[in-house]
Amino acid sequence: MASKKKASKKTKKKWSAKVMRESDALDLEKGVFTSGDPRKIARSLKRSAEHSHRRKSSPYRSAMSMLTFYINRGGKDLPAGKKRALEKAKGELRALFDKD
Repeated sequence: MASKKKASKKTKKKWSAKVMRESDALDLEKGVFTSGDPRKIARSLKRSAEHSHRRKSSPYRSAMSMLTFYINRGGKDLPAGKKRALEKAKGELRALFDKD
């Protein structure tokens, strides 16, 4: 049984990172979530969602889903300031898509 535990530990990878890289819905700009500017993040997500031909939902829903996914999974260890910027990006995204 010990060998099974080692094997599973050895192959364990961050699935959320793979989703961010290989999403079927959006081709994200490199470093989109590293910016500290919520408006820049929102504009980038909107641009990616509107140019995607593979998404299954509306551009707004696809962009918001990717942002929420990053906050919940990929960005759960982010510093408080970065997380605040990402949360503000949600509001910016709503404004860009006239969803207020």
